[in-house]
Amino acid sequence: MAAVAQCVRGALRPRYPLLSFALRTSPRLLCAATQQKNTGQNLEEDQSQSQNEHKVEPSSAEKMLTEEKAKLEEQLKEVTDKYKRALADAENIRQRSQKLVEDAKLYGIQSFCKDLLEVADILEKATESVPKEEIKDENPHLKSLYEGLVMTEVQIQKVFKKHGLLRLNPVGAKFDPYEHEALFHAPMEGKEPGTIALVSKIGYKLHGRTLRPALVGVVKDA
Repeated sequence: MAAVAQCVRGALRPRYPLLSFALRTSPRLLCAATQQKNTGQNLEEDQSQSQNEHKVEPSSAEKMLTEEKAKLEEQLKEVTDKYKRALADAENIRQRSQKLVEDAKLYGIQSFCKDLLEVADILEKATESVPKEEIKDENPHLKSLYEGLVMTEVQIQKVFKKHGLLRLNPVGAKFDPYEHEALFHAPMEGKEPGTIALVSKIGYKLHGRTLRPALVGVVKDA
């Protein structure tokens, strides 16, 4: 014990003369100082361990928060994707509905127009059946009747055109199965094969859609 005290006094003499003097006077002070030093080290170790434990706990909480964040982001992505799809479906339905409404406005009179076409056909046949040589001042009644039929036919064609109903009289045009109906095929000299040589019945289109195909005769190769 004396040797230890001597060593301690020797080590502390240059820097702590007062402490060296105290150790010479009372060896018990050395034991007290050593205990205090050990106690301080133990306190520092306990504090360090406590701080490390506190550091571990937030790390676990952060891990849980990170996992929860990832789950929420995935759910948000799914909801956003479903929302965009729903918007696209709603827009498609709106466009289809709008087109149906527009088509209904354009072609709602289709059945009525078909019935009027028969009237136009009768007027056309009536005017064609009147002999042109009989239309003269000596036959005022026939002349007036013929002129009335022609005026009626012209007026009904104006009404048709006003509502988008147009005549198809395709003499000399190429045969189109969407607009024409072939009654026969026959070779004709001086005519190009595949063209229409004769129109038996006038066709009509309503706003670009074939309402009634023209009945035609088509030229074929000899």
